[in-house]
Amino acid sequence: MSEERVTLAMVKEAQERLKGVAQKTSLSYATSVSEVAGCDVWLKLENLQRTGSFKLRGAYNKVASLTPEEREKGVIAASAGNHAQGVALAASVYGCQSTICMPKHAPLMKVAATRGYGANVVLHGDFFDEAAAKAVELTEKYGYTFVHPFNDPQVIAGQGTISLEILDEIPDIDVIVAPIGGGGLISGLAVAAKNINPKIKIIGVQTANMPSMKESIEKGQILTVDGKASLADGITVKTPGDLTYEICQKYVDDIVTVDETEIAAAILWLIERVKTVAEGAGAVPVAALMNGKVSGIRNKKVAALVSGGNIDVNRMSRVINSGLLRSWRKVFFETVIPDQPGELVKLISIISNSNANILSITHERSQHNIGMGYTAVSCELETANEKHVETLFETLKDNHYHVTLK
Repeated sequence: MSEERVTLAMVKEAQERLKGVAQKTSLSYATSVSEVAGCDVWLKLENLQRTGSFKLRGAYNKVASLTPEEREKGVIAASAGNHAQGVALAASVYGCQSTICMPKHAPLMKVAATRGYGANVVLHGDFFDEAAAKAVELTEKYGYTFVHPFNDPQVIAGQGTISLEILDEIPDIDVIVAPIGGGGLISGLAVAAKNINPKIKIIGVQTANMPSMKESIEKGQILTVDGKASLADGITVKTPGDLTYEICQKYVDDIVTVDETEIAAAILWLIERVKTVAEGAGAVPVAALMNGKVSGIRNKKVAALVSGGNIDVNRMSRVINSGLLRSWRKVFFETVIPDQPGELVKLISIISNSNANILSITHERSQHNIGMGYTAVSCELETANEKHVETLFETLKDNHYHVTLK
């Protein structure tokens, strides 16, 4: 049975192994998230962990538990990036060779960081599952020791040390909310927390683009979901593990999903209001809490995992832009004005008097659907909120402008 393969004793043993390696990360009360979610929310900031992610815990625990002969063969892993860095760091500590298979479109900073820890990186496939298949192929070819990112008892036990830290600080925590990809993190959290206090609710959050564990649990069997890419690249896993599936079936109370705009808005909120940087997977618990996805938490004590902060800076601007659009802090619209002197100034004056800031404005006469004597105008505005936009659009309508959101 799965509960015999991963025990509280194993988690406590992992905690001893990780002393001096993994940091005991902050558990920070998030006033702004608490107000929106209607409960007391503490953020477990694993984005401040060494390598920028919780994955170090499980990866190091696994490599530390290998025999010298297993390490001598060299270790191999498949990862979207965070497990990769954990395995590479652990391998360097123990002086063994590491090979990491990553999806071709893994964030560049994760690829560079993994190589920086001394690993040989092999880029293969579009998703984690294809990179994992390549790792299995290379294992069979060269005899490496495979370090699975989630479906391994020692990896799961390492991740479970997070629950021990949460309960050490807040023994009466009511709910723990965590991301789910393959299920290693939430399995470790659940085994540790439920065996200490069975009343603690464990809630998993997946991206709606790849809800493999949620659908598997609902259908009562492990399913492969042919989903889509996501901002939460670290949890886009098509097929859950058999061990993690069993543990989630037994211990996880609910699994919810968040969409891409909700993830982007949560990343932006964490940057602006909490002053912390989260990658997509790290932001999904906050996204779920802020969008009312988690039920039964009113006035409860909730710990939410910010599981990692390794977001690609090249992607950051797009994420921020998406978050601004969703929160009506930025809008794009089109309208048509008479092609006469002073008409563009009139439009700009209305926008200016509304206290909206014009970021860009263009007008062109050549659009095929614009009548003679008129010109199309496109505006990009910086606004305060949805009410501000509604008021501006009402004013434009009152002044006989037909406005279309882009």
